[in-house]
Amino acid sequence: MVAKQVRRGFTLVELLVVIAIIGVMVGLLLPAVQAAREAARRMSCGNNFKQIGLGLHNYHAAYDQLPIQGAGTGAGIPVSNWWIARNSANQRNLSALVGLVPFAEQQALWEQISNPDSRTVTGAPPPGNTGLTNPPRWPAMGPSPTLFSVNPGYIPWATDIATFRCPSDPGFGLPALGRTNYGICMGDSYSQAQDDHILNSSGPNSTYGPTANAGAAANAKAVHRGFFALMTSAKFRDILDGLSNTVAMGEIITDLGDRDKRSAYSAASAGGAAIEANPMLCVDGGQLDPNRPKFWCTAGTPGCTPPAVLQFNLAASRGGNWAASLRSAVSNVYTVRPPNSELCIGRWADNWGNYSPSSQHQGGVHVLMGDGAVKFITDSIEAGNQKSPIITNANQPGARSPYGLWGALGTRNGKEVIDASF
Repeated sequence: MVAKQVRRGFTLVELLVVIAIIGVMVGLLLPAVQAAREAARRMSCGNNFKQIGLGLHNYHAAYDQLPIQGAGTGAGIPVSNWWIARNSANQRNLSALVGLVPFAEQQALWEQISNPDSRTVTGAPPPGNTGLTNPPRWPAMGPSPTLFSVNPGYIPWATDIATFRCPSDPGFGLPALGRTNYGICMGDSYSQAQDDHILNSSGPNSTYGPTANAGAAANAKAVHRGFFALMTSAKFRDILDGLSNTVAMGEIITDLGDRDKRSAYSAASAGGAAIEANPMLCVDGGQLDPNRPKFWCTAGTPGCTPPAVLQFNLAASRGGNWAASLRSAVSNVYTVRPPNSELCIGRWADNWGNYSPSSQHQGGVHVLMGDGAVKFITDSIEAGNQKSPIITNANQPGARSPYGLWGALGTRNGKEVIDASF
């Protein structure tokens, strides 16, 4: 007689143990998977920067100069203050990234920018005030990217270019236009005198070019200490500290509308004079949430003072428009406060103030050096005396940067010796 074989299954206890083991394994593996994904995104972010650096050198080889931060066509019709957007001209408000478009494998988009074009975001005809009618067309080099109408809108300025975006940044779409995660380095001085190059851009007699006032031009030159300078052409030969010792561009996050101190900016209603005197103005004023130090304080939070004016969720927000230059908050970076510091500025997005590089990576940001190398700069980089007034036209122009290694990396002719690793 053959004995009957009994098949024994899992008991309830054994099944629960197996489930618990699987749960523990998933809990251990998920952070590793997320870390691996972020590492891949961070590598892709750095690779995009390398492509931009290659485009920068190819541009210089083609035109024997760097692309200009603040280039383009004139004032538009009718002539008015530069911050009043015009559809008939771009008001010399184009960022250096615009010039890099054909060098970022975007030739089709460049041809649309550099020629009159009738296409719009919505498919409707362009507005009738572009200066080109029968049929209505956008002018060559586009309308002003400051606050142009998005209905119907100019397609290039509303286009996200993959090379100009970091995969770690989740920002997308309105109220921003075509976003960017790579900002233009303007040095270690955000003095009001930087604006002196565009003094002749207000009112009906605007020329939208460098000022004809010799004193204003001298003031501007004293504080144009970075790799790029507003509305000013430059060559590699002008970077006297050496291309490998000078930051050309820095990574920035785009505004998510969440009061992040790195993308929303605290705007002092009195302007930027106090921020020139003390880069730590907003920190000393207790404006950051003590429980969430990456965010600005909100009303009713104990132990802090909310910013008097907090600007965010705008078309002119951080990284909100890769084509725009004259609104400093959008695409400029300075090497004053360390990476991932707060944006503490004057009254408007185009006013002077601290615009630090920032990123969604852990512990630091990518920067592009003038020689095309991409470096990862930690938030703890040596940054000198953070309460030192910035260099101005009346405050030792030409002096070495008061902001240590970080400030020295931002100057093109400070004669600082870079003897520390970064």
